[in-house]
Amino acid sequence: MTDKNEITIIKPAEGLLAFDFRELSRYSELFYFLAKRDIKVRYKQTVLGGLWAIIQPAFAMIVFSVFLGRMAHMPSDNVPYPVFVYAGLLAWTYFANALAAAGESMVSNANLITKVYFPRLIVPAAAALAGLLDFFIASFLLAAMMLWYGIYPGAAVLLFPVLIGLTFFCAIGAGLWLAALNVEYRDIRYVIPFLIQLWMFASPVIYPSSIVPARYQWLIAVNPMAGVIKAFRACLLGTQPVDWVSLGVSSAVIILLLVSGLFYFRRMERTFADVV
Repeated sequence: MTDKNEITIIKPAEGLLAFDFRELSRYSELFYFLAKRDIKVRYKQTVLGGLWAIIQPAFAMIVFSVFLGRMAHMPSDNVPYPVFVYAGLLAWTYFANALAAAGESMVSNANLITKVYFPRLIVPAAAALAGLLDFFIASFLLAAMMLWYGIYPGAAVLLFPVLIGLTFFCAIGAGLWLAALNVEYRDIRYVIPFLIQLWMFASPVIYPSSIVPARYQWLIAVNPMAGVIKAFRACLLGTQPVDWVSLGVSSAVIILLLVSGLFYFRRMERTFADVV
């Protein structure tokens, strides 16, 4: 028989990361509903609905193709520039949206965080996962463009799910830092768009990494999204081999970013309900 006066005390776990992954699995249904809610909110009362997932990278592709592809004659690794830049934008747009959503997630869910207990990691993770629907919708336009230009992927396309996972974990790793900082310092919300913009131009999204001078190649190498974007193009377009060294460095940096983000997020988590 259970004592009616029994009291359950919820307190932070001990350890370096101190994440109870069994507890996270118990809240998997909440994770699902938060991600589903974010998707519904994004397209609620919109005229074009899911087409916005294509419009954003498509219009960016058109602008870059006109000004950089035609006017500036930007090299594109022997691939038509519109396909080259859209493949990069496909990966980048998901990463940028997931990073922004994760970074804002704790503050935007303040009412939920202050009223009920659940593993706080679920909030930024669900926000980042919700953007995958946009990613897959936008992928149909890339497939159509590849058919139009007669470009077909090779066996390296099997790497595609791994690259999606790396992009997700990169967004989560950086998003955990920003989410925790955003609770403590509210001006971080103004830093996030600026950071994403700078990060884009530091990544080979609209240009090939081969045009970067040799003395600055190390900056490209330590950028976790650089190797991922290059691998996206290699596995989807099939015109260049996968740069395993670059992808390996990016993977290592992403793991470091994720582990450090988990550590900092967990360290600050105990004060979220009081500060947010």
